[in-house]
Amino acid sequence: MSVDREVGTYRRQGFGAALELKAPVGLLIVDFVNGFADPAVFGGGNIPRAIACTVPLLQHARARGWAVAHSRIVYADDDADHNIFSLKVPGMLTLKEDSPASAIVPELAPQAGELVVRKTVPSAFFGTGLSAWLAQRGVQTLVVAGAVTSGCVRASVVDAMSYGLRALVASDCVGDRAQAPHDASLFDMEQKYAAVMPRDQALAALDAL
Repeated sequence: MSVDREVGTYRRQGFGAALELKAPVGLLIVDFVNGFADPAVFGGGNIPRAIACTVPLLQHARARGWAVAHSRIVYADDDADHNIFSLKVPGMLTLKEDSPASAIVPELAPQAGELVVRKTVPSAFFGTGLSAWLAQRGVQTLVVAGAVTSGCVRASVVDAMSYGLRALVASDCVGDRAQAPHDASLFDMEQKYAAVMPRDQALAALDAL
């Protein structure tokens, strides 16, 4: 089946409606840590480009006074919180609080007042205080960047939608270690859960609110 035919099926069934963006706006940067920036650990693919593209996005968010949150995968030093995620990907257990691989990349280092969520599952929302923190700041539209598109980004976007947030995925600010799951996940999120557009288009749309 061709891509055009698949898209036609989604449209015919009513998927992919436009999502109206509303202020206030927040930014969530998912797991842009050293381990996911390093092809020898969990990285590769277009992740380095996505990190570079996120630097101006973060600068824009700070200049506009958006609520900014970051997430990291952090397991207990004694592996007491070993779970199904780490059974499927045992290397995740190397991501500890003081592990360099779990540290947010220097070019996106959090500033005072920005939330840093520690998690042991794909979603930045599951079992964390992220939803309440965003609600306290009145966020309605949540811009999402991070890694990987098919994993923790997608899981976080689905949960953002479930919590009543209008997720906006900056498509060139998310990355994956392989192109096929990246492309498929962007398509899936745009059809069902979020608005998806390149960074500059997203910023223009948000600045017009």
